[in-house]
Amino acid sequence: MTTLFDSYRLGDMALPNRVVMAPMTRVRAAAGGLATPSMATYYAQRATAGLIVTEGVQPSVVGQSNPGTPGLHSEAHVASWRPVTAAVHANGGRIFAQIMHSGRVSHPDTTGTRPVGPSAVPAVGEVFTPTGPRPAPTPRALDTAEVPSHARSYAEAARYAVDAGFDGVELHGANGYLISQFLSSNANLRTDRYGGSVANRIRFAVEAVAATVEAVGGARTGIRLSPGGTFWGVAEADVPELYTALLTELARLDVAYVHLTATAPEDVLVGLRRTWPGTLVMNPVLPMGPKQAGRADADHWLGLGAELISFGRGFIANPDLVERLRTGVPIAPVDETTYYQGGDAGYLTYPAYQVTA
Repeated sequence: MTTLFDSYRLGDMALPNRVVMAPMTRVRAAAGGLATPSMATYYAQRATAGLIVTEGVQPSVVGQSNPGTPGLHSEAHVASWRPVTAAVHANGGRIFAQIMHSGRVSHPDTTGTRPVGPSAVPAVGEVFTPTGPRPAPTPRALDTAEVPSHARSYAEAARYAVDAGFDGVELHGANGYLISQFLSSNANLRTDRYGGSVANRIRFAVEAVAATVEAVGGARTGIRLSPGGTFWGVAEADVPELYTALLTELARLDVAYVHLTATAPEDVLVGLRRTWPGTLVMNPVLPMGPKQAGRADADHWLGLGAELISFGRGFIANPDLVERLRTGVPIAPVDETTYYQGGDAGYLTYPAYQVTA
C-alpha cells in the first residue's frame, strides 16, 4: 500500500517522500523581479517536501501578472535565484521553478505594456496593480506569427532556471493564465491554427512544452493543468476530449510529470489518470477553495493512482508540514491577510511544531 511518506523516483531525482509543495504567489520579490534573501529562507524552511514548486515566475516583462512577482528572463534574475536554490539544496531539498506567463491577466500599470492573449477578450474580474485592484483590460490578440515566440519564452526561462540551480521547471498551464487561455473555448476565439478545434487549442501548450523539453530535457519539465477550471473567466466546453488529446501529446514528449488540480469532477480526473502514463502530481482540493488539503485527501488520491500529492496553503503556515502529516499533530491555520502583503510577517514567522511537556 503506497503511503505519502514512501520514496519516489522522479526523473533523475530520488524524492524522500511524495509530498509536493504547490506553487503559490507570495509577491515578495524585489524591484525588477529579483529573488531575495527572505525568499531563500522561505523555501529552505520547507525543504523537507519531496519537491518544492516555486511561485509563478514570469518569463518576460509582458508575461508578468502581479506586482512583486519574480522573473527569470535576465542574468540578474539568475544571480538572484542562485542563493535560493543553494539554500534549498543545502537543506536537502529539490526545487522546480514554475514558469508562468500571465497572458491577459495583467495590466499596463504593472508591466508598462498592454497584456497579450489568444484573442481580444478581457479576463473576468480585477487584477492587481501597483495602485490596487483594477478591472482587467482587453488584451491585444497575438498575431499568428508572434505566437511561437511566446511558446518559446517558457523554454528560454527554463534555461535560465537550470543556470540558476533549479532542478527543473513546471509550466503553468492552469488557472486562466496564457496556456490555459489558449486551451479555453471562450478566451480563445482564434480561427487560425491555434484556435477552434481541440487539436488547434492544445497546440500552444504542446509547442511550449516541446520547446522546454528541447531546452532542458523531459526529466526537468513538468506542467500544471486545471481541467474544467474557471479562473479569471475561462471556460472549456469539452474537458475530457480536450485533456485526453493534450495528455496524449504530452506523453510523446516524455515529461517528468503532469500536475492536475481538482477542478473537474472526480470521475473525469480519474479518466485522465488512466490516459496519462507518466507521473501524476495531484492537488486534491480546489485551489483557493474553502477546503485545505489534509492527510485523508492525500491518501484518497494515492489510492486513485496519483504518485505525488501537492499541498498549498498547508505549507504557508507549516514549514514542517511533512512531519505534521506524518505524526498527525495539528496543522496550523494560515493568516490569509498576509498572503500578498509583502515583508517577512506571515512569510518567515510561522514556527515548526513545538511539543509541550
